[in-house]
Amino acid sequence: MLYRTFWQKLLACCDEREAKAVARLVYEELFGMTLADIFMGADNSMSAADGQRCAAVLSRLLQSEPVQYVLGRATFCERVFEVSPDVLIPRPETEQLCHLCAEKARQAGKPMSVLDIGTGSGCIAITLALELPEADVSACDISEGALSVARRNARRLGARVNFFAADALSMTAATHGKYDMIVSNPPYICLEEKADMEKTVTEHEPETALYVPDDNPLLFYRAIARYSAESLNAGGWLMFEINPRFADDMCTMLRDFGFADVAVYDDQFGRKRMTGGRKQ
Repeated sequence: MLYRTFWQKLLACCDEREAKAVARLVYEELFGMTLADIFMGADNSMSAADGQRCAAVLSRLLQSEPVQYVLGRATFCERVFEVSPDVLIPRPETEQLCHLCAEKARQAGKPMSVLDIGTGSGCIAITLALELPEADVSACDISEGALSVARRNARRLGARVNFFAADALSMTAATHGKYDMIVSNPPYICLEEKADMEKTVTEHEPETALYVPDDNPLLFYRAIARYSAESLNAGGWLMFEINPRFADDMCTMLRDFGFADVAVYDDQFGRKRMTGGRKQ
């Protein structure tokens, strides 16, 4: 299938810019073709088998399945992670959360013990383990499917991470230990926001990792903050990715739990996307 034909068919479900970007990714990942190769006509010499692969991929994309799930991988912090419908697709704003956590860990000037709650694909924990090789990194998730994906990613990328199963809503310091940093990107999208979201998200990504009740948007944050207030060592940091709608509420909650140096951090688009505080 010609590259031009491929992206033009994608116009049925997305605009031209996105269609071309997805097509470029598919041709490069599956067939090793760069845009320069395509301009030189490499897509004209695809085999019948490759054409069938293209058609199968196109069929899934036209059903709004994310290209990352179709390909089985996504890039995060310049590393390739396996992804599946068991895990959220890693996003650029979460990369910024990793950079922020790594910066705070380096400022501490000592090896740190780090816990990633709700690890999903393991992208946060693995990135921190590789960026902070002296750190002792652990990660948990309630989903065994997600933990399987995360463990495979850690093995393939050569990261030392201790993965374990845990429910973020019921963790205690007595059963899950103490740390110098706790980081989490928990469910934070209210159900009322679902109607405005893309089908690629609402119909394919795991609901348990996305949504919270409209009347309790800080459900996971409050539980994790309560656990962190008990389990963080003195001077330790709690860092979150957040729903920008509730940035002020998050700061109030963290202060109510006794955290100091509470701050909100913008993402690359100027949205209030991260917050955190230090245990006194």
